Amino acid sequence: MRITRLKAGTESVPATARLARPGIAALLAALAVELVDELFDGTKGAALPLIRHDLALNYVQVGLLTAIPLVVGSLLELPMGVLSGPRARRRRFILGGGLVLIGAVLAAGLAHSFAVLVIALTVFFPASGAFVSLTQAALMDAAPDRQAQHMARWTLAGSTGAVAGPLLAAAVLAAGGTWRLAFAIVAVAAAAAWAAVAVTGRARPGQRQHQQTPAAGPASEPGAAGAAAAVSEPDDEKSWPGWRPAAALVRRSGALRWLALLEVSDLLLDVLTAFLAVYLVAVVHASPAVAALGVAVRLGAGLAGDAILIRLLERRDGRSVLRASVPLALILFPAFLLVPGIGPKLALLAALTLVTAPWYPVLQAELYGSLPGHSGLAVSLTSAAGLLGGLGPLAVGLLAQRLGLGWAMALLCVAPVAMLAVPRRRSS
Repeated sequence: MRITRLKAGTESVPATARLARPGIAALLAALAVELVDELFDGTKGAALPLIRHDLALNYVQVGLLTAIPLVVGSLLELPMGVLSGPRARRRRFILGGGLVLIGAVLAAGLAHSFAVLVIALTVFFPASGAFVSLTQAALMDAAPDRQAQHMARWTLAGSTGAVAGPLLAAAVLAAGGTWRLAFAIVAVAAAAAWAAVAVTGRARPGQRQHQQTPAAGPASEPGAAGAAAAVSEPDDEKSWPGWRPAAALVRRSGALRWLALLEVSDLLLDVLTAFLAVYLVAVVHASPAVAALGVAVRLGAGLAGDAILIRLLERRDGRSVLRASVPLALILFPAFLLVPGIGPKLALLAALTLVTAPWYPVLQAELYGSLPGHSGLAVSLTSAAGLLGGLGPLAVGLLAQRLGLGWAMALLCVAPVAMLAVPRRRSS
């Protein structure tokens, strides 16, 4: 990544070096929060067959384990962004949500009935909203001019957790443990992330004065210095304007456009991933083992794409990178559906995954950027849109039932077509 360096002969500033360390530490703590959230999701997904066997769940109950937490949890999370309000109160929400999240993971690991498990997972959802979503909002507030870069780091941390989750479950099972032990390990990791946020987010004497001086030292990470303050500093974000002014603000800001693009883009992101293994088995006639390989290729390419994007966004504007990816996606996704042979399909899948890596982080950063000073409102809007976004997988399932999964997957082409609506960045 590109780091601002002092010209030869320029005197270094000692305060900068002192500021860089806690800033980077707080940035890493924030990223650890997202990693742990996805770690639990990946571990839960890998352990689901064992959970089903141990608790004697039928397929309807398995479906409800996803549906109930999504719907009920999203409704509980919906007002959280605006209720968290000023940053001092937001910090209490973050730390309180983290404690509830740890308890929910432990409760899920100790569950011996469907009712207890579904309650634990439902509680986990709004706790994740407080601990994870509000930490993301704080990170966006830390450096408004580097939101895309920080979102790229955030996405990379999540991808790392998503890949590590199944690996953790496999390692625990190979060592003779159970899925309950895997959940306990995730809870310990969540506790470590909570402690890191609590420690690095604590305001230090004189920190505000140092923060007001731009960091220019060779060891400083751009935007990292503000990360600690963003999680804990008592500086208030703009006060809640009220429901009607907030609605007017959302309409004027263009936030609805970014929300819509976020949800549509998810068709070629999470929805494609959710149906990938089924598609490879039912349509391509691959074996379950090859289908699992396809999911691994998808996750691995996603991790690589997120890492590449961090460096790319140091050199290019996020919106330009996003616009450049759309024509490639319009070519790669139909080619993935049409090309014969599992080898070429997996190669095209990896390329498509790399190309679409900028979509979520850049669009999410643009949403925050459209509502400067109102990151809590952006969090609540994202939760509301997520309720509607849950219709995407349902729509694909209904279309697959009527037309066949091959045709249903073809309709996912609506995502890159819609992404053509991403506007160019206005010249300053």
